[in-house]
Amino acid sequence: MNSTTSIENRFSWIAAFTALGILAITYGSPLMVIVAMKSIAADLDTPRAVPALAASLGWLGAGLGGIAMGWVAERIGVRWVVMFGAVNICIGLGISSIGTPWALYIGQGLFMGLLGNAGLFAPLMTYVTHWFDRRRGTALALISSGQYIAGILWPTVFEYGNIAIGWQQTMLVFGILVAVLAVPIAFFTLRAPPPHDPAHAGVGTPQTGEKVLGLYPHLTMMLLAVAAFLCCVPMALPQQHLVAFCSDIGLAPGRGALMLSTLLAAAFIARQFWGWLSDKYGGLLTVLFGSAWQALSIMAFLATQDEVGLFAIAIAYGFGFSGIIPAYVLTVRQIFPVGEVGWRAPVVLFFGMSGMAFGGWFAGTIYDLFVTYAPAFGSGVVFNVANLTIILFLVYRWKRPRMIVSLDLAHA
Repeated sequence: MNSTTSIENRFSWIAAFTALGILAITYGSPLMVIVAMKSIAADLDTPRAVPALAASLGWLGAGLGGIAMGWVAERIGVRWVVMFGAVNICIGLGISSIGTPWALYIGQGLFMGLLGNAGLFAPLMTYVTHWFDRRRGTALALISSGQYIAGILWPTVFEYGNIAIGWQQTMLVFGILVAVLAVPIAFFTLRAPPPHDPAHAGVGTPQTGEKVLGLYPHLTMMLLAVAAFLCCVPMALPQQHLVAFCSDIGLAPGRGALMLSTLLAAAFIARQFWGWLSDKYGGLLTVLFGSAWQALSIMAFLATQDEVGLFAIAIAYGFGFSGIIPAYVLTVRQIFPVGEVGWRAPVVLFFGMSGMAFGGWFAGTIYDLFVTYAPAFGSGVVFNVANLTIILFLVYRWKRPRMIVSLDLAHA
């Protein structure tokens, strides 16, 4: 591709930073239940699995709804989908604040997840890919860092809010804040991306109907989707249960919230490195490297309960897992026809968010059974190894045509 034909321009980065800002605001919403998990369980007089299930339903709803929202955004524009999502996050947090298990399930799963965050992450990720051709991986890493900016900013704020006014009032205040900030930002800033141009699809990108990695396209997508599920199950364990885990081993609640913020701060910083790596080596290899690092970090959580050691492991874990999700989106963008990305990327993200949902619920359930998180972390390692098996197979399929070409040239 001729460098003078790049679609990237000044507004490409305006679009990326706008998406980053919106996600930094709205991704505080799933953290609310995580930070207040013990308080919610105590106030509702329920096992910890109840708020854990509510958080999981939020992830599941966001992933499932993202498929439809991605399709709708491609047709009516991402602006309206993002505004719709922000309003529903506000409604969902309001319903969740009623303070019953069913209000939590409906507020988190239906309104905040299926109708709320579903209109944000997947549509914005896909939207930004249309503004970039040279530095697409870097842009995806940047905007998906909104999740980690939220993780740096909001847990400590929520912890203070829970102490000062209670978790229910904190939910109400934050829900209103999301609507007041995200809706006008989306309305005044997001605009239609440039039209598709086959010249910017990338060398080797298949056309509609052609095989992908030498496999039928739907099979390749399902392997990616299953791999995303398997890697996001262990990914959910520290993110959703670290605050409760720290409290269980005798650390002050504020230390757990600080550790979660530290983990996500490390993820934010490292994600820029993963973006550079994915631009250089491709999305699929980035998934492989990140998933292997995550597996090692999950194992390390089993090795210590010392506060200093846990902070070090949290930083290492944040560095490792942070590049995986945007690398999946980049992989879809690189190996599938551009016209199919709008629905294929949300499908893969849905499986990833389903893994987050299952992992969060699974860890809460395992804790209620064993009164320790060790079996949950051990199981997470098993899920991660299964993920690596699939990714290694796909990397082999991706490398195989290049190996065949090299052998042909050697014998020519």
